[in-house]
Amino acid sequence: MTAFASRRAAEARQTGGYFHPQFRAHTMKVFLGHHLVSDRSDVMMVTTLGSCVAACVHDPATAIGGMNHFLLPEVPESEDAGTGAAARYGSVAMERLINDLLARGAQRGRLEVKLFGGARVIDSSFDVGQRNAAFALDYVRREGLKLMGQDLGGASARRIHYFPHTGKAMRKMLRPEALSETANQELHFRSSLRHQPIEGDVELFGED
Repeated sequence: MTAFASRRAAEARQTGGYFHPQFRAHTMKVFLGHHLVSDRSDVMMVTTLGSCVAACVHDPATAIGGMNHFLLPEVPESEDAGTGAAARYGSVAMERLINDLLARGAQRGRLEVKLFGGARVIDSSFDVGQRNAAFALDYVRREGLKLMGQDLGGASARRIHYFPHTGKAMRKMLRPEALSETANQELHFRSSLRHQPIEGDVELFGED
């Protein structure tokens, strides 16, 4: 390892994350149920998706961006009619990310969105991934956001590398053996959601 790479690796450990020598970037993992926002030119966000969806949102004028990673909870069809519990949960995940961006100087009218994930990796009576993807696409449409790209569906896990300063996103399809671990993590998360109340509305910041 070069002296430069060694120094950057030490800096990455001190601030959380790790230094990725291939991309020469301070790398931050976005875990299921969370989001991150940054305007640093040396930051790369990484997440692995199965049936989950990640929204990468960027404001090109302020060079700030963020990524979330969410999975809608399992709700009986009789209780889930578009604006029901699952949709509210997804809206909270999106609005938390957008609120964080707006609070740091982004403007809603400039936000550009890229969507990833929504694969069928969980053995269920309905396609969890398809529902997550459909929600994300519908949210972007309803909120009037600019959809700049999407890579949704299929039956393979994905790894996403996102550069929030530029809005660049890279997708890598993972080998079949990666499916088991990803699916198990998502099943555990869905199980935990059954025992947690779904949060209410989150008010978005208005534009200046």
